[in-house]
Amino acid sequence: MERLPQIIRIAFLAGRLQIQPGYCGISEGASKVMSLRRAILLAIGVQQAAAQAILWGQCGGQGWTGPTTCSQGVCTYMNAYYSQCIPGTTTVSTTTVSSTTSKSSSVSTTTPVSSSTSTTSGAAPSGTILNISPQWAAAYTKAKAAVAKLSLQDKVNLGTGVGWEVGHCVGNTPAISSISFPGLCLEDSPVGVRDTDLNSVFPAAINVAATFNRTLMNQRGSAMGAEFKGKGVHAALGPMMNLMRAPAAGRNWEGFGGDPYLSGEGAFQTINGIQSAGVQATAKHYINNEQEHFRETILKNYSTQHELYSLPFLRSVQANVASVMCSYNQINSSFACENDKTLNGILKTEMGFQGYVMSDWWATHSTLSVNAGLDMTMPGDISSNSGTTYFGANLTAAVNSGQISQARITDLATRILAAWYLVGQDSGFPAVNFDAWNAGSSFNQHVNVQGNHGTLIRQIDAASTVLLKNTGGALPLKAPATIGIIGNGAGNSSRGINGYSDRGGNDGVLGMGWGSGTANFPYLIAPLDAIRTRSATDKSVVTASTSDTDLNAARTAATGKTVALVFITADSGEGYITVEGNAGDRNNLAAWHSGDALVAAVAAVNKNTIVVVNSVGPITMESWITNPNITAVVWSGIPGQEAGNGLVDVLYGAYNPSGRLPYTIGKSISDYSAQVTTNQAGSITPINYSEGIFIDYRHFDQAAIAPRFEFGFGLSYTTFGYSGLTISGSTSGGTRQSGPGSSLDPWLHNPVVTVTFSIQNTGTLDGNEVPQLYLTFPTAAQMAPKNLKGFDSVFVGAGKTVSVSMSLSRFDFSTWNVATQRWEVITGSTTISIGASSRDIRLTGTITN
Repeated sequence: MERLPQIIRIAFLAGRLQIQPGYCGISEGASKVMSLRRAILLAIGVQQAAAQAILWGQCGGQGWTGPTTCSQGVCTYMNAYYSQCIPGTTTVSTTTVSSTTSKSSSVSTTTPVSSSTSTTSGAAPSGTILNISPQWAAAYTKAKAAVAKLSLQDKVNLGTGVGWEVGHCVGNTPAISSISFPGLCLEDSPVGVRDTDLNSVFPAAINVAATFNRTLMNQRGSAMGAEFKGKGVHAALGPMMNLMRAPAAGRNWEGFGGDPYLSGEGAFQTINGIQSAGVQATAKHYINNEQEHFRETILKNYSTQHELYSLPFLRSVQANVASVMCSYNQINSSFACENDKTLNGILKTEMGFQGYVMSDWWATHSTLSVNAGLDMTMPGDISSNSGTTYFGANLTAAVNSGQISQARITDLATRILAAWYLVGQDSGFPAVNFDAWNAGSSFNQHVNVQGNHGTLIRQIDAASTVLLKNTGGALPLKAPATIGIIGNGAGNSSRGINGYSDRGGNDGVLGMGWGSGTANFPYLIAPLDAIRTRSATDKSVVTASTSDTDLNAARTAATGKTVALVFITADSGEGYITVEGNAGDRNNLAAWHSGDALVAAVAAVNKNTIVVVNSVGPITMESWITNPNITAVVWSGIPGQEAGNGLVDVLYGAYNPSGRLPYTIGKSISDYSAQVTTNQAGSITPINYSEGIFIDYRHFDQAAIAPRFEFGFGLSYTTFGYSGLTISGSTSGGTRQSGPGSSLDPWLHNPVVTVTFSIQNTGTLDGNEVPQLYLTFPTAAQMAPKNLKGFDSVFVGAGKTVSVSMSLSRFDFSTWNVATQRWEVITGSTTISIGASSRDIRLTGTITN
């Protein structure tokens, strides 16, 4: 859920970016990027309009004074302010329908049935899809029986939110008594139940990705699902799986990092965990929502779309995800929530998705978006408290007028009810017991859903902590006589744990970023408090300075101490909140509050300085990383409520660090292939994904750029050796499927190649090693030099050796073929590399496909 003040919502509507991927008859070379805000349109002159018609292909829109015919293609309505000449499309008429609201909806519906998209197929009927899971098949049997009893108005109501701040959750749909359907409660967030109390705050997805541990990913999802269910939430609005394309993007911390395979595994395990608890998971934000400024992205071609940005969503479909949330941005000049190609073409047809598509909050732009694949509008009203909706009676009228088929509206209703049946919410599911809008309401029952989840959170915190530097065995700590603790990030917030609305402040220990992806802390363990507790056992004397700017106090606290720990942070979040001048996205990759100066001041007076970083993503550390007085660097990430305890477990060796970076830390922000795109008010800002598949480590490898710390990097308190690589199996043989759902073809996804090797713990401490499998395809495939296709977290006792086996499918050896429009196994010799990181390769072999 994207909870935005109305003024922000209006800004988004006024300033959408528009993008031109290569489909709907548009070649890559001919694709054009366009967008224009109303203020510019109203001011533009005839001469300027003529130039714009040539440059952008514009042919209409409010305030347009240029030509309204096309020399090539058809003048196609995109939105109220913009029509464009598009080759090979058909014109969609815009019909005004007025009607009154239905009794079961809290939103009046006297708005036009508008359209800003052309559709080619509508949603593919579910019965024609291949590879439907038994769970979905059983759910559909129940759903079809229930839908057969419903009126048209009932079916429409299933997909119509009741409106902003109507109902107890951030999103709500009405009940239908005739089938004992209670309506749905939809609630944030990806780190825990939002807008309530007595809930847990889990480590962010970026941290759980750093564990490279599928078991912990799944357990976290299961625990979160139990908490959502305990509060009566039907649909948890997560996980988020947009990729870290630009390292400073504001919501990177909500996702699983910069690699599509790791992100897909994180999504798969999280969804399985959440839904095992009886709660619907929501895969978001579909698709290309990789920054906060304008929340707009552009994709240069659909090879990139398939091989990067849609892969986590495909993995989500394989996990039987109940719902998918479409995003705010436009794709090919069509909003993501009414984009026929991405919703009907890729998601519902290629991937065979059986659940429902909900809009991000106020991301619905027309009634006819239903034809393009949208099933549910959230929160229901067109804008905050507008009292109008694109669905409701307008959708009913569109069906009655023939603009939307009865079959499609039945499909919409069936998808929503099938998701409800899929996770067993038709029997014994608790009622909503909290009010997201009023903490003081008597409706709140203050149900404690935390269980023993704090133990799991602490375990994930430790497992996600990445040891980046450890000179001369500085860590683990061994009962130091004196300890200096320096930095605001070590202590507690001056406003209390939930003192900043939606955590929109970087003050004290950084447990999460800000925005709608947050939750209320039940408690938050500051590192200073956890270290003091541990120090009491060791009788260590602790001196602290929790100012980031008082360098004299920092030097005093560090001088003469056995060890000095300096804490630095970097924060980000959702764009509706600006924190210290950062409007969601970070302005740069520097540590906040002059963190580099703080580190330098401490290191100048203490030769055993340990830097602890709590950050939403990469920071630059070149000014101090090679300083010999800095003996260790510990990356704690965004750890949630057990921040201090999880850190102490690693600092003192109760847990041998096994975290690995889920992204690359470069030496400079310019080392990365993509940056957050910003512009001045009123300007046209296309975001061109010109880097193609080369993001994060793929770019660093392809461009031969030396990172400071590569993707997958992380140290341990012990050492490991690799040996005995064997590769068996073949991608040949078998018969593949074609048609809707064929992207789930077992021929593609069943294991066909087995890779086996041994890991020996050559040190003196037990520990977990994280072996990573990368594929290097033939040069003709034009893929990245290395592509992650396997990983595991393997416990190996001191002096012991374990055998590790990883499986590969034909899909792992495939690339999306834009000509055949399907996944094709890459022929030729492929190198299989096994390593401790993307650049620490220990074993290699080859296989010929």
